[in-house]
Amino acid sequence: MTMTESPQKHKILVVDDEPDLEPLMLQRMRRYIRTGVYEFVFAHDGVEALEALDADESIDMVLSDINMPKMDGLTLLERIPDVSPDIRAVIISAYGDMKNIRIAMNRGAFDFVTKPVDFDDLKFTIDRTLQHIREWKEALSARDKLVVLQNELNVASMMQQSILPNKFARNDDYKLFGTMQPARNVGGDFFDVIGLADGKVGLAIADVSGKGVPAALFMMSSRTLLKGAAMRANGPGEALTEVNDVLNEDNDACMFVTMIYAVYDPDTGVLTYADGGHDPPLVVHADGSSTQLPVTDGLALGVLPGFDFLQDSYELSPGDTVVLYTDGVTEAINAEEEQLGLTRLREAFAANPPGDAEDAGHRVIDLVNEFAGDVPQFDDTTCLVLRREN
Repeated sequence: MTMTESPQKHKILVVDDEPDLEPLMLQRMRRYIRTGVYEFVFAHDGVEALEALDADESIDMVLSDINMPKMDGLTLLERIPDVSPDIRAVIISAYGDMKNIRIAMNRGAFDFVTKPVDFDDLKFTIDRTLQHIREWKEALSARDKLVVLQNELNVASMMQQSILPNKFARNDDYKLFGTMQPARNVGGDFFDVIGLADGKVGLAIADVSGKGVPAALFMMSSRTLLKGAAMRANGPGEALTEVNDVLNEDNDACMFVTMIYAVYDPDTGVLTYADGGHDPPLVVHADGSSTQLPVTDGLALGVLPGFDFLQDSYELSPGDTVVLYTDGVTEAINAEEEQLGLTRLREAFAANPPGDAEDAGHRVIDLVNEFAGDVPQFDDTTCLVLRREN
């Protein structure tokens, strides 16, 4: 406590029908009253005590005698939770009255002191009770914060899941499939499929920085911007350039999103893509070998305004499967704190080439789950797959 801080004042309700107790308590505790440590209020029976508790929420604890008219201390203990469930009570009992002390403790008393009252012992008991109350309130506050956080994560998860496509093209030219396995902490992964002119299709996969509702909101904003840019832009590079400029205009939270945006032309089999700081796609060939597409040296979107994103192209052969994934795949952790890595992903397909787009997507999720085991993951596992059929 610094020189300028004042001690926290605790209000104590003393319940006793003896008229001499009030002046005695005020006299013996005067030093703590003057320094602002304690404030005492008084009631003469259990009925008055309940009325005081109901009228004053700032009372921290009750110090009560057992034998009183109208309502005794044992009955008061039963009634206190109905009025102030977080109040703690200390009972004053005659020395040797263990029967009533046991009843009092069974009815929720935190502690007891015996008559004649030793005020040093009473001070120690009061301080111990108040310390317990402080710890209890801190625990309740932490619980409430946890509930709020969990509600926030539930909202973020619903927002995240609501925008993901759940129907995918399956035709003679190509097949698509996407899937996401949320982690314990909700992140900002998303994937999207965008129908374009001339039978072309846009594919996007992205990972927003941060967790919870802010990441989910930034994710939805990024997805909406990309959809609009994809319709107007002349290629993926131009689309990412437009999205990046808009995100940088109003980004006080300094969030960013890594993204791959690609356009597939089924007439030519050409996949044109731009990389916004994201892991580049992996092309798995029909024989199980694989090619990681070259990066286009793009930055994460939302970091630097006025950046021109480049694009590159790759011609797929029939049977080629393009796997786009977030770092929740390659950075999955096992019990030995090893990362799954790109090599294991490639080896999994080398041993058993995917049969179709859906098979490839499920294989990625299964690989991560088998590798991680029971270890909680802190990032979503997301992939989007395109397979050229003819």
